[in-house]
Amino acid sequence: MNKKSLFILFSFWLLTSCKKEQPKIQPQTLYKEVATVDDRKTITPEEAKTYHNDTHRQYEYRTGKPGHYEYNYDVSGTNAIGDSVSGNINIQGKYGAGILIDMAGGEIEITAEWIDYGKLKGVDKEGNEYHLEVN
Repeated sequence: MNKKSLFILFSFWLLTSCKKEQPKIQPQTLYKEVATVDDRKTITPEEAKTYHNDTHRQYEYRTGKPGHYEYNYDVSGTNAIGDSVSGNINIQGKYGAGILIDMAGGEIEITAEWIDYGKLKGVDKEGNEYHLEVN
């Protein structure tokens, strides 16, 4: 075997035997999976491009594109012992987050979930539940 053939054979072996597993690349999206408490504080420049206010709807405003809308609602309701609360939440799909104000004026961060038309269940960090309705 000549040197050229040996070099070609060695190169072929090197290329086929030393394959590294390629890292899996996760597709990136502009859309968040779930709305967070911080979402209701500001509207990003990207969200401002799709800001929509409709006085005939219950939401305060929405941002996003079809299939990926995020809605902002004023809500009111009660905690588990019947005390009144009110606040503001952002919802994307079935889930969201927001801030409630209790009777003493304290702020409560919650996650929220639609349970019926215009009705949500909120849960704070301590696991306390809130029964809420869209205003």
